[in-house]
Amino acid sequence: MVDGQTPLRTEGLGKKYRRGWALRDCTLSIPPNRLVALVGPNGAGKSTLMGLVTGLVRPTAGAISVFGDTPGGGGLHPGVAFLAQSKPLYPQFTVADTLRLGQRTNPTWDQAYAEALIQRAQVPMTAKVGTLSGGQRTRVALALALGKRPRLLLLDEPLADLDPLARENVLRSLVEESRQQGITVVLSSHVLTELEGVCDHLVLLSAGQVRLAGDVDTLLDKHVLLVGPPDSRPPVPASSVIDIDRTPGSQQVLVPSSLADGAPGWQPFRPTLGHLTLGYMRNGAQEVAA
Repeated sequence: MVDGQTPLRTEGLGKKYRRGWALRDCTLSIPPNRLVALVGPNGAGKSTLMGLVTGLVRPTAGAISVFGDTPGGGGLHPGVAFLAQSKPLYPQFTVADTLRLGQRTNPTWDQAYAEALIQRAQVPMTAKVGTLSGGQRTRVALALALGKRPRLLLLDEPLADLDPLARENVLRSLVEESRQQGITVVLSSHVLTELEGVCDHLVLLSAGQVRLAGDVDTLLDKHVLLVGPPDSRPPVPASSVIDIDRTPGSQQVLVPSSLADGAPGWQPFRPTLGHLTLGYMRNGAQEVAA
């Protein structure tokens, strides 16, 4: 599994705690230069997977490789940056102090780039972190993560405490930087609408296992949303139905695209990322590999 170009590869990866398996039999390969949506209900194993990538959590089973190296207890891989939802920053530090801390603790630090990110976000360098708005603190935390020039950026619910406008602005900046700098980003979020049209790779976890993994366009092409009368029986075998969403006027049935033909009275539509992820989370369907 040694591959210095692949940001993340796992084979049968698992982590067991006293309460049971948090992650089990996880086999993934995330290609470079992707913006990855890591989704799943609470307790699905998302934070555990990120902990395993950072080396803060040790696996119980299987193997994990980050740019060809096995994460250990010696700190983050030099090519990886991690930003938790809590965005740990020193409130008494100024923004300039925070960047100086980044410079002292990261051998790959790019001070000019980090300062440019702060200036672009219009955050005062002399302001204390504790006086900043939620959106400004997130910009500072992102500059601290990006300033080390990572090749893989892990973001665990980084936008959860922001208002919709701030979320949109931060996400737009993040996408722009990741594309320009060639960074693979793994973004964990419960807000599916903010991932739509942004992420090009999907990893969906449920009950500690991988249910879907692959490039978004490929996964969407492998599924179809059949819309038909509310009282009709789905025009496919029950075992092939991934999800049914009934409304007073119609019903939407998510099925593999290979079953789209031969369904008279039903209209086929390409599903959205929201249809796909919610469908699999609701019914816990089996993985469809890309």
